[in-house]
Amino acid sequence: MTARRWAMSGAAGLLVLLAGAWGARAAMKARCWAFGAPVVCHVAVRDRVVALSFDDGPTRIGTDAVLPVLAAHGAHATFFLIGAEVARDPADVRRIVAAGHEVGNHSFAHGRMISPFAARYRDEIARTDAAVMAAGAPRPTLFRPPYGAKFTGLARAVAGKTIAMWDFEEPVARPGGARAYADAVLRSVRPGSIILIHPMYASRSVERAALPMILDGLRARGYRVVTVSELIAAGSAPGVT
Repeated sequence: MTARRWAMSGAAGLLVLLAGAWGARAAMKARCWAFGAPVVCHVAVRDRVVALSFDDGPTRIGTDAVLPVLAAHGAHATFFLIGAEVARDPADVRRIVAAGHEVGNHSFAHGRMISPFAARYRDEIARTDAAVMAAGAPRPTLFRPPYGAKFTGLARAVAGKTIAMWDFEEPVARPGGARAYADAVLRSVRPGSIILIHPMYASRSVERAALPMILDGLRARGYRVVTVSELIAAGSAPGVT
């Protein structure tokens, strides 16, 4: 083979490898699909109903801000909590459950779950389940991977849980403040949406300030706000396709 052909063959091989790597990365980040595991990112429903979900924590600043707003609007939500933070602050988990909300599993240490090996993730998921139950909440039936990243190992590790993703992701940049943030949510929402918000940490003041605006806007548009499991159940009702 001439040097030119060797070079062309090598370039073609590199392109194949790059395409494969890009495809694998896209699959890991796919919002509505996972390798061998059930995923929900949106639910077909008859009524104007959406699910509200929060990631991370629990933290005192986040829980103190979010629970009264949800109560004032008669809304329920799913809190995807990190096991290590649950173990540090089980009292906040009890408050969340006592207020009628759902707790989901968001891993123990919040690392990217992109390994093909299941064993390393089974322990994370089991430890988080144990921490949640020790705090007085039911064993989570929903799992949300940190950063939305997932690979074959995670699919085998979730062991009967549904991977709960989302169809509206909060804007990364928040230059317009709480009003602009709330408007971005309200423009994108549709019946059956799963909304993702990160209100738990001190740096997330915009999200916390936007929450009552979002709930006011959803109410004005005729939406009912429920947990992810309640939304899934609504999609399973007779006549829903």
